[in-house]
Amino acid sequence: MNVALAHEFLVTWGGSDLVAREFCKIFAGAPLHTALYNPAVMDKHFHGVDIRTSALQRYPLALKKHRLYMPFFPMAFEQFDFSNYDLVLSSHHYAAKGIVTGADTCHICFAHTPMRYAWDYYHEYMAGFGRLSRPMLRWLFHWLRVWDAASANRVDFFIANAHNVARRIWKHYRRRSTVIHSPIEADRFQISNSIGDYHLIVSRLVPYKRADLAVEAFNRLGEKLIVVGDGPEMKRLKAMARPNVEFLGFVDGEQLAGLYAGCRAFLFPGFEDFGLTPLEAQAAGRPVIAYGAGGALETVVQGKTGAFFPEQTPDSLVQAVRDFDWQSTDPAAVRAHALQFDVAVFRKKIAEFVRDRYEEWKTFNPTP
Repeated sequence: MNVALAHEFLVTWGGSDLVAREFCKIFAGAPLHTALYNPAVMDKHFHGVDIRTSALQRYPLALKKHRLYMPFFPMAFEQFDFSNYDLVLSSHHYAAKGIVTGADTCHICFAHTPMRYAWDYYHEYMAGFGRLSRPMLRWLFHWLRVWDAASANRVDFFIANAHNVARRIWKHYRRRSTVIHSPIEADRFQISNSIGDYHLIVSRLVPYKRADLAVEAFNRLGEKLIVVGDGPEMKRLKAMARPNVEFLGFVDGEQLAGLYAGCRAFLFPGFEDFGLTPLEAQAAGRPVIAYGAGGALETVVQGKTGAFFPEQTPDSLVQAVRDFDWQSTDPAAVRAHALQFDVAVFRKKIAEFVRDRYEEWKTFNPTP
């Protein structure tokens, strides 16, 4: 079976990029087609992979300001030629599922989400723009929704990375999907016998992640909170934080693993499609206090590996922190739960799914 891969872009490391890297390991030697690739940042993760970029790679500032070019991503992915492949496996959250394949090529799409800004976050996104730019953007997003829904018909089989994503795939595309959760690298994290005096949040500091809830809650609690991550919200969050809230910016590797392992509990105040950081904390044996919606409901077990707070308000989070007894959780049981999402499990599930669906596709007869 001659396999090719497709992935949105490779400019910053994140959960979807881990999925793409695992695809490269499962299907070693398969070329990876992507809109943009920044080797200075991503080569350590994709060293030795045959990466094929779109024409956007040559555009001015494309690697630094890639979001400016996202309206051109649909056309960029349609230009890739997959006519010589038996199967294409795409990793999609914006336009990668829109690749064009012939009748002799099977297309399986691993969907991290339908296009967020065109569907579920459309009104929130539009509210951030001025009145002069909104008419043009309304037209742009209308076109993107039409293209996104139409291009879903180019996919033969969908995989969703979470059950709530599967519901949105049905809502926006009217297509059924099989859930295979995104993976974590559990071996990077270990249980520690030394627990610190702090709670922890690890997040890009952007508005929808709701780090402001954690900061405000711990302003009231007066307990120590460590915030890991960077982003446009950093200045505002620092201005509102009291001295018990510490900002470390971006950290990686052993330092991050140590912070996970030493926290009393990990905080997850945002609504996410899935969310890998709660699983990373659990892989280090630490419980999670999460907003009770979205992907957290699929990764955190109430009373065993953490607890939920029902409303996205500082009051609700404060009450959850006060009520939760972090010392009552069993670190070994918390880690055992996280191991169900390890990359080794993911590889096995993906390999089996691709094999079985390809065999099904080869024998499918559309005639009565």
